[in-house]
Amino acid sequence: MDQAAKEKLVKALASTAIEHAEELTALDQAIGDGDHGLNLKRGFEAVLADLPGLAAKPLPELFKAMGMTMVMKVGGASGPLFGTFFMDLGKALPAEPSRADLVAATGKALAAVMARGKSEPGQKTLLDVLAPVQAVFEAGADGAALKAAAFAAADKTVPMLAIRGRASFLGERSVGHMDPGARSSSLLIAAAVDALGV
Repeated sequence: MDQAAKEKLVKALASTAIEHAEELTALDQAIGDGDHGLNLKRGFEAVLADLPGLAAKPLPELFKAMGMTMVMKVGGASGPLFGTFFMDLGKALPAEPSRADLVAATGKALAAVMARGKSEPGQKTLLDVLAPVQAVFEAGADGAALKAAAFAAADKTVPMLAIRGRASFLGERSVGHMDPGARSSSLLIAAAVDALGV
């Protein structure tokens, strides 16, 4: 990826999070502490502020720097989780990744998020989007299929009972609401697919 392509990818991720901040906050007000959208917005605004410097880095270093920013700037549980994903993605990627490299790296990043959150798919968290999308990615899905899988997976969190995260404190009242982390993950995946043209 050249510098322009890296800049396009970072801008797409950041602008998506910023544009959807109110929607994500509303979802989080229903079953969390109401700050998911605002926290992500703050983190991605910090990423955007460093965009020229980020885009000049090799791809692995770009993702590691993004992850560090997310950990430092994003509050709540989502900062460490999204930050871990980007940092471990950066650690696992070569400078010029093939599709197979990307599949392997996103798999390692997913495993790192599961370890960091002490969680697994089926507990009404962002993993309920990341894991099924990773599965179809490994199976060779194209961009349209990845986006469809991401949005369908987020929808499937609505009837789930939350077992991990702040929503778990609500018990049965968590049923009937989409998980905010699942929604933000689906939006970011779609933004990445569009920016990369995969």
